[in-house]
Amino acid sequence: MTLRIRGRMDASSAGPMIQQISARLKEYVISSLTIDIEHVDYLDDYGTLVLNELRKMIPHERASFQIIHASDKIQELLSVLNFDSLSTQPPIQKKGLRGVIIRIGEETLQRISDLKYVISFIGSVILSLIQVCSNPRSLRRSDTLLYMQRVGVEGFPIVALISFLMGLIMAFMSSVQLQQFGANIYVASLVGLAMTRELGPIITAIIVAGRSGSAFAAEIGTMKISEEVDALFTMGFNPVLFLAVPKLIAAVIMVPILTLFSDLFAMVGGLIVGVFMLDLTTNSYIAQTIKTLSLFDVFWGVFKSAVFATLITLIGCLKGFQATGGAAAVGQATTSAVVSSIFMIILSDSVFSVILRYWG
Repeated sequence: MTLRIRGRMDASSAGPMIQQISARLKEYVISSLTIDIEHVDYLDDYGTLVLNELRKMIPHERASFQIIHASDKIQELLSVLNFDSLSTQPPIQKKGLRGVIIRIGEETLQRISDLKYVISFIGSVILSLIQVCSNPRSLRRSDTLLYMQRVGVEGFPIVALISFLMGLIMAFMSSVQLQQFGANIYVASLVGLAMTRELGPIITAIIVAGRSGSAFAAEIGTMKISEEVDALFTMGFNPVLFLAVPKLIAAVIMVPILTLFSDLFAMVGGLIVGVFMLDLTTNSYIAQTIKTLSLFDVFWGVFKSAVFATLITLIGCLKGFQATGGAAAVGQATTSAVVSSIFMIILSDSVFSVILRYWG
């Protein structure tokens, strides 16, 4: 069969042309197809698509296909578009399963590379802090105050609410057992010790990790992907000093303060349970709390919260600087920052518990 085409083969005629020709070709069993385009006035990439679709309408293993009487301009266009190779499908290569040893080796090398980056980042933070101590004007005070507001002031309501509810729950659950022995007054001791030594710093740190740690990772990760971090480096700024140090100082200052408020609101929650359910007086509850607690307990919790704040900020900023790729990398960095921060909070608290046990 020989098919002669006239006129223009462009975007406006490609669709109708394919429909009309395919409808006619279905009526025949084609052993060979020749396309005569001697009278084609214009052909673009849409016209090339029409020719390729015509070639697909015949079985390649039994039929022949050729284009005749093409002008020099059309032949040049077909050559540029690699018309002869359009119908060939690249072979699908199946991915073989990698061996266990290969995967272990790749993961090991990746972890070593991450460890190198962590050490380099911590070194940069230490050098930046030394620079701030030697030259306080290098610290971005306005940004530090802004992050103090975001970490401390804006995080205060949720910390206060959760701590208050934790104090209620602890006092209520402990009173169920202590009432059997007439030891209602020791509810104040339990709530006070548990919050100041353990739960207050941990609850505050986890809330800050979810709010501020994720925000730090998302902010720096977005700047890293949009190449703003590289622009800072090109302009002569130290990205760690410019971005990480204000966040670190703000968190180290505000998280211990939030921890003190957390302890206070938890004790208020325990006081409500003690007064309204255990028939304790306000004075007796407060006196028992003061008798049980010592300054060491309070400052121990504050010290731990400062360490937790350091870990949260370092991990959040580190994950942000490690973000590579597109928008999905920001979400991955944020998730990784929160999970890693919570893990390090629990791990470091376990270490502190062991130290306190043998120190005491």
